[in-house]
Amino acid sequence: MILGPVSYLDCLVFCAFLAPQLIIHVGIIDTVLVVLQCLPFLLIKLPFTFLRERYLVRYEKQSPFIQKASPFEDFVIRCVRYAFANIPPRVGRVFFSRPVALPFLRFRMLRHGYLRSPVHWHEYNDKRFKGIWMIKDPLAKPDICIFYAHGGGFSMGSAYFYLEFLLTWLSLLSDSGYQNPAVFALDYTLVPDGCFPTQLEEAIAGYEHVLTAVRDPSRICVSGDSAGATIVLSLLLHLANMSRHLEKMDSTGARRLAKPGMVVLISPWVTLVSDKHQNTTSDYLDAGNLHQYAHQYAGGCVSVHDPLLSPGKCRDVSWWKNATPSKGIFVAYGAEEVFAPEVKSLVKFFEDNDIKVHSREEKGGIHAWPVACLFLSSSLADRQKGLKSLVEEIRDNVR
Repeated sequence: MILGPVSYLDCLVFCAFLAPQLIIHVGIIDTVLVVLQCLPFLLIKLPFTFLRERYLVRYEKQSPFIQKASPFEDFVIRCVRYAFANIPPRVGRVFFSRPVALPFLRFRMLRHGYLRSPVHWHEYNDKRFKGIWMIKDPLAKPDICIFYAHGGGFSMGSAYFYLEFLLTWLSLLSDSGYQNPAVFALDYTLVPDGCFPTQLEEAIAGYEHVLTAVRDPSRICVSGDSAGATIVLSLLLHLANMSRHLEKMDSTGARRLAKPGMVVLISPWVTLVSDKHQNTTSDYLDAGNLHQYAHQYAGGCVSVHDPLLSPGKCRDVSWWKNATPSKGIFVAYGAEEVFAPEVKSLVKFFEDNDIKVHSREEKGGIHAWPVACLFLSSSLADRQKGLKSLVEEIRDNVR
């Protein structure tokens, strides 16, 4: 199922779904205060800076992202940049929540002629984990499965907000030759409802469930974007640590879990707190807020520099070699994003130590663009470009 680009009508409908949820979960007074806070930006700063930086500044002086972005992409990213820096997470999380994202997807499906999803999917609400299982044919065994953890700074986002992106990914996997692709989207606990290691424990439980369903670990590709990619890397390090301490597991009754076949990371937040995190003129992330989210995720009980919490801090070669799947790690990121320096550093560490890794840096790219462009870009080719590159990597390695 591949829907068309987001329209202005879609934006209006999204706001119609959003408004009552903000009132319910944030409160009418706080919602009004947030709207009033945003008005100077929306009415004055946004149109002024948009027109000046896009049409009055010479091309060579524009930011790398503006140089390649359409007006709609540029406009929306400016709004996202403001929201990320100024809107409290307890408000932001409502934007991505199930009560907003799910009816919005159903509206978009209806607008494109789908009364119901052409792909089977259902929700899991286990005591140990929650998520959404998607599969082309629910009666057959999957020949490829994506285990996905969403981004959102650990405090925002949901599997439901990513549902259209993941259903599109599933469709492209099917088009590439897989007979029965599947996706499991982990809907982990958000901060402050839970902090580390809650999210890792849920990822372990969800991954164990996927292993049981797929049966062949070489057919599993674990993936995630941003904070979700952090959780995925933590999961890999955990699995490797279990393998290196089998005698300890035997005494505690813990169970060894097989490694997946491959890893695909989108704009991974590899190191939670780093001096290399610097705001750029193109990206919408804010380094100061990111570090605040990192400390909240750690919860005061674990150091933000703990390698299991912040995988980029791990420089133990043998640990990483035990953690890396046989088909390796693929990393896609934007050259202009806040995380780029730390991503490059980890990739170089892998390369220098013969750890199987392949990366693609998008020139002028910003954070998690393969996800964002599916909704913001206008042409079908541009919208699918990022996802198709991921599918090609998977297809080349998992046969």
